[in-house]
Amino acid sequence: MIESKKRWTISRPDDEIVETLQSTLKIPSVHAKILAARGITEPTKAKAFLHMDETCLHDPFLFHDMDKAVDIIGRAISEQKKIVVYGDYDADGVTSVSVLTTALERLGADVFFAIPDRFQHGYGPNQELFEELHEQGASLIITVDNGISGIDQIAHAKSLGMDVIITDHHEIGETIPAADAVIHPRHPEGSYPFGELAGVGVAFKLACALLGEIPHDLIELVAIGTVADLVPLQDENRYLVKEGIRRMRRSTRPAIQALARVAGAEQAGLNEESIGFTIGPRINAAGRLGDAKPAVDLLKTDDEGVAMALAEQLDSLNKERQAIVSTITKEAERMISDTYGDKIPYVFVIAGEGWNPGVVGIVASRLTEKYHRPSIVLSLDPEAGTAKGSARSISGFDLFGELSKNAHLLPHFGGHQMAAGMTLSIDDIDDLRQNLNAQAAEVLTEQMLIPEKVIDVPLKLEEINVDVLESLEILRPFGMSFEKPAYMIEKLTTAIVRQIGADKNHLKLELQDGEWKLDAIGFRFGHMADHMTPDITLSLVGDLQVNEWNGHKKPQLLIEDVRSDDWQLFDLRGIREPSRWLPKIPLEHTLFVAFRDRTISRLPSTMQGISVLHYGKDQLKEADNVVLLDMPNAKTELEHVIQTTVPDRIYAHLHEPESKYFDGIPGRDQFGWFYTFLKKRGSFDMKQNADLLTKHMGWKKDTVYFISQVFSELGFVKIENGVASVVETADKRDLAEAPSYRQRQRQIELEKRLLYASYFELKQWFETIRNGIDREE
Repeated sequence: MIESKKRWTISRPDDEIVETLQSTLKIPSVHAKILAARGITEPTKAKAFLHMDETCLHDPFLFHDMDKAVDIIGRAISEQKKIVVYGDYDADGVTSVSVLTTALERLGADVFFAIPDRFQHGYGPNQELFEELHEQGASLIITVDNGISGIDQIAHAKSLGMDVIITDHHEIGETIPAADAVIHPRHPEGSYPFGELAGVGVAFKLACALLGEIPHDLIELVAIGTVADLVPLQDENRYLVKEGIRRMRRSTRPAIQALARVAGAEQAGLNEESIGFTIGPRINAAGRLGDAKPAVDLLKTDDEGVAMALAEQLDSLNKERQAIVSTITKEAERMISDTYGDKIPYVFVIAGEGWNPGVVGIVASRLTEKYHRPSIVLSLDPEAGTAKGSARSISGFDLFGELSKNAHLLPHFGGHQMAAGMTLSIDDIDDLRQNLNAQAAEVLTEQMLIPEKVIDVPLKLEEINVDVLESLEILRPFGMSFEKPAYMIEKLTTAIVRQIGADKNHLKLELQDGEWKLDAIGFRFGHMADHMTPDITLSLVGDLQVNEWNGHKKPQLLIEDVRSDDWQLFDLRGIREPSRWLPKIPLEHTLFVAFRDRTISRLPSTMQGISVLHYGKDQLKEADNVVLLDMPNAKTELEHVIQTTVPDRIYAHLHEPESKYFDGIPGRDQFGWFYTFLKKRGSFDMKQNADLLTKHMGWKKDTVYFISQVFSELGFVKIENGVASVVETADKRDLAEAPSYRQRQRQIELEKRLLYASYFELKQWFETIRNGIDREE
């Protein structure tokens, strides 16, 4: 048995719906299963979903206050007033600034931009920065990707005589700032048909309204911000990302070309994953470590040389960010180990002095991913006496709701169910930690603390081929609310199991189901090869890809998780030295069993410290795994062990230093010859003359002693001080009546079944024992 790393929750799409989608839309079953699993079950809606175009973009004037915002901006442009676009330091904010400033420049506006410094100003509207912008001559502030929570700050800007337009997509509080116009997709007085735009999506809609047309060349920037901000890829968002990626793949924008080059990504193959894992992090890096301005400059420049220099700068910052994250993560993990050991709490609240507050959210994400616990990571500022940080959660623990119960400890906090940010006094950290753990104990069950893998696209090997996988492009992009499929393939046999890589730390499988085959690779799964027996049946979860090598294309499964419900037999027979197989055995929940005294007395040094159960003297106990160190004296002993423990894994070492299988039992002619020999001599000193006899007859020395032992047990001979002599008055008896004769028969039969059977014969024999079927002696 192989346990999966995560708790699998399997959802199977309705077969009838899948068949209807497949036949109506003329798509492969894989595509139909993905659509059905995502709730797109009607062919008409599925067709519209697959073939979106710009007609799905809504009229920007459906936004509340859009007409008012356009009028205010139009007057500012005509009067040549200075306009400042006030953004945020993340990828959504940076792209928002780039999109809106570009649109305003095309209209001839006197425009510049400002982005608060994460460390100096914090997130969102800042009074001091607003005062600086006023001193620089700004008459109109347009916020992008922020502003909806800046009630006091917006009021201050207004008191300075500036006009303010807010464009934002974050949650609206009970009070809306008194700006001149508020552009928000979920404005309580508005009726915009789609409320899930990213900040850059809102800025883009304002740009469309100002320009009176769709600025198609800016859609690629909208795609970057939308993917990076993890908003649902539905409705307009889906079209903007899909179209944006299509344009990015052939874009002449220097920024896109430079970012792809420094990231080592092929521009023609860019997709939502490229944005999320290579381009987005580089744009984010500037604002995480300092000034986000270079990221905006990069996205807006028309100069290829400038773009390359700025992209390399962002790449360098990203590497620095990665190093900082790695260092803090290691320190946080060490704190967890030192503080908790194996007793992991419900919630981590980890704090460190000097930790970069710009990256603690990433660290929290890594801790939550590794330990599957809600995690808060705080950066301490002893001089100010404050702690600032970020939090990430798991399903079932509403982070914002639980933090709200501690509002008296948190002068500043915000977020949602799965993520949050906060500032608090250093003196209140312990109270927050205790409170959250007590709260978590009330809502989190043991099952919730096991990471879950939701699987909604179970497949058969016959459904998978290169053409099908390449045609999945029509379903992209995958993301929030249209998640990347989690493919599962069930109950496959393994034709090939190999460890690959320089350190043998990766796993290569060839999976088989009848005539169908599929390659699979598991990075950092190399150790699993030691847990896969030749006949094992596997179920696997992962991502399907097209692997191209030397011009040949093959489908391949990139393994994420694996499990098997089979019990397993590991064949250690003939591997005498335990040091060769002991490291491959999980010692936890494992029972080592020895049947013979000599095995206990001669345990090698490599097994020192391992508790070995001596059968017949120690009481059997339950175990997931059983290691059979030596041969049993009888099959009933083995039956007792296996049927009492019913292990998931049996490790058959079954060492026998004195095998009798190939020696067999001496024939009746040998018994007869030796008896006649003794009668003629009257007596025979085995100590002195056994070697001479065995040499003369070509027998093994053991043969002479065995025959003598059988004769002695039957009363045919008497042995005293090693001298054998015939008992003339002995009754006639069958050789099989002698205990040693019967024991030799049993031993040979056991060796035949246990030592010299093939692996599959041995597995079948253990199977019958597990099922309690084989009772013959």
